[in-house]
Amino acid sequence: METQTKNNSELLRGGQFLVKETKAEDVFTPEDFSEEQKMMRDSVKEFVDREIWPKKEEFEHKNYALTEEVMRKAGEMGLLGVAVPEAYGGLGMGFVTTMLVCDYISGATGSVATAFGAHTGIGTLPITLYGTEEQKKKYVPKLATGEWFGAYALTEPGAGSDANSGKTKAVLSEDGKYYKISGQKMWISNSGFCHTLIVFARIEDDKYITGFIVENDPENGISMGEEEKKLGIHSSSTRQVFFSDTKVPVENMLGERGEGFKIAMNALNVGRIKLAAASLDAQRRVISSAVKYANERIQFNVPISSFGAIKLKLAEMATSAYVGESACYRAGKNIEDRIALRVKAGNSHQEAELKGVEEYAIECSILKVAVSEDIQNCSDEGIQIYGGMGYSADTPMESAWRDARIARIYEGTNEINRMLAVGMLVKKAMKGHVDLLNPAQAVASELMGIPSFETPDYSELLSEEKAMIAKLKKVFLMVAGSAVQKYGTELEEHQQTLMAAADILIEIYMAESAILRTEKNAKRFGADTQKEQIAMSQLYLYHAVDIITVKAKEAILSFSEGDEQRAMLMGLKRFTKYQNMPNIGELRKTIANKVISENTYPF
Repeated sequence: METQTKNNSELLRGGQFLVKETKAEDVFTPEDFSEEQKMMRDSVKEFVDREIWPKKEEFEHKNYALTEEVMRKAGEMGLLGVAVPEAYGGLGMGFVTTMLVCDYISGATGSVATAFGAHTGIGTLPITLYGTEEQKKKYVPKLATGEWFGAYALTEPGAGSDANSGKTKAVLSEDGKYYKISGQKMWISNSGFCHTLIVFARIEDDKYITGFIVENDPENGISMGEEEKKLGIHSSSTRQVFFSDTKVPVENMLGERGEGFKIAMNALNVGRIKLAAASLDAQRRVISSAVKYANERIQFNVPISSFGAIKLKLAEMATSAYVGESACYRAGKNIEDRIALRVKAGNSHQEAELKGVEEYAIECSILKVAVSEDIQNCSDEGIQIYGGMGYSADTPMESAWRDARIARIYEGTNEINRMLAVGMLVKKAMKGHVDLLNPAQAVASELMGIPSFETPDYSELLSEEKAMIAKLKKVFLMVAGSAVQKYGTELEEHQQTLMAAADILIEIYMAESAILRTEKNAKRFGADTQKEQIAMSQLYLYHAVDIITVKAKEAILSFSEGDEQRAMLMGLKRFTKYQNMPNIGELRKTIANKVISENTYPF
C-alpha cells in the first residue's frame, strides 16, 4: 500500500536538509498518495462530515458523551488502530497513512482531534513501542478497536515543561508483587472516559521517572477532579487524576526502571508531527468556510470576495495550508522510509519505529511549531473575513480559533520546541550525524571573499527560489556557527539566540518543502497546471526571507560586535538578496482568484 521506499544512501538523516541538497523527485507529496491512501482519506472525510461536522454546536456545549461516542464509532471503523500492528488487532498501516487519518479526522473540532490524538498517540503508542509481549497482547487489541480508551498522565501541578520533576511516587510492596502509586496529575485528556492510563512516577530517589500501565479502577485509589473549564476543546474530557496507594502489578511497569523520561520524550516526537498533521484539515475547513462566506456576503453591491483586502487574506491562508501540508508529508515519508530500512536491517517493529521517529525529531519540532501557529493565524483571519458574524458563536470561526489555541501549548510549548530543534541539531553535529562544521566554515570563508558579480541564469522554473533557499541555509550556518563558537556548551542558556536561530531553521524547512513539492508536480503535470502552487511557493519564500532577515539580525546584534558584526550583517544582506523581486500583489491575486472561483480550499 505504501509508496516506494528509498535505500539508505539516498535517504537524508534528520537535520541534513540544511547541508545537503534535496532533489524534487526525492520528496513525497500529497499528490503521491496511493489509491488505497486516497480511499482511506475519503472514508475519514465522509465519517467526519457525517458524524462530527453537523454536531459542531453540541461539541461546544461540553458534550463529553458525544466525544466518547464518536471515538467508539471511529474504533469500529478501524481508525483507532491504523498505527497498531495487525498482530494486535490494528490495521498496521505505514506512517504516512497514520498521519493522513490523523489529519482528516481532526479538522472539524479540536475536541475530537484531542481525544483521537491522546488515545492513538500517547495513550496507545507507548505500549506498542515499549510494552512487553504480554502487555501488548493484554491491552493493545482493546485500545485498537475502541473497546477501551487510553490516557496519558505525565504533567503535574509542579511539573509541566520540566516533565522529569514530577513528585508522584511508586513504592514497591514488601512482597515485591506490586507498586503503590501516590500523587496528582493534571490536564489529563480523555481522563473522564479512559480505561487505562500511562502513568509516570518516581521509584525511590531515581534520577528519572518510570512509566506504568495503570487500569482506571476507582476502587484502587484512583479519583478524578471535575472537568476543567477551558478556552477551547470544550468536549475534550480534561481532569485532574489523583492516585492514593494505587496498586499496580510489577509486570505493568512500562519499559525499564528509570526509562520513563525517555518514553515520554519519544512519545512526544510522534505526538508533535501528528499534532502538525492534525492542524492541516482544520485550516482547509476554515479557508473553505471563509471563502464561501466571502462569496455570499454582499457589501457595496458586490461580494466581499471581490475586494483586494479579502483576497490578500485568502491567499495568505491558502499559502500557509499548502506549505504546511507539503512539509508534513515530506517528513512523514522520511520517517516511514527510515522505519522500513530498519525493519529490513533486522530491527523489530518497535525498535524500527522508535528509531525512525527519533531520527527526525528536529523536523517533528519544526512542524509542530510552524503548523500550530499557522492554524491560529488562519482561524483568526477566518473570524476577520466573517466580520461581526465571525465573533458570534453561531458561526464556526470562533470555536476554530479557540480550539486552535491549545496547539501551541501541548506536546511541548512552541518555545520549548524552538529551542529543542536547534539544540538537537547542534547535538547531532557534535555526534557527527550531521556535518555542520565544514559547511559553517565554508560560509565563514565566503564572507571574507569577494562576492561574485555575475548575473546568474534563472530561466529554469523555480531556479531563483532554489538558489535563495541555498543562501538562506548559509544564513543559518553563519548565525548558528558563530553562536556555537561563542557560547560552546553554554548555548542552551542563551534562549533568545536559540529562538531566533530556530525561526530561521523553521522557515528554511517550510519554504523548501513547498518549492520542492511544486517543482516535482510542475515536472510531471506541466507548469501550467501548477500556476497557483508556484505563486504560493514564491509568496511563502518572500515572507520567509523577511522573517529570516529580522531574526538573523536580532541574533547577530545580540552576540557579536565590531568587525565580526559588520561582516555578518554584510553577509546577511548578500544571502537574502533577490535578483528578481516577486510581484507580491499579483501572486496573491493569482492564489485568491483560484480559491474564490472554486469556492473552497482547492489544492
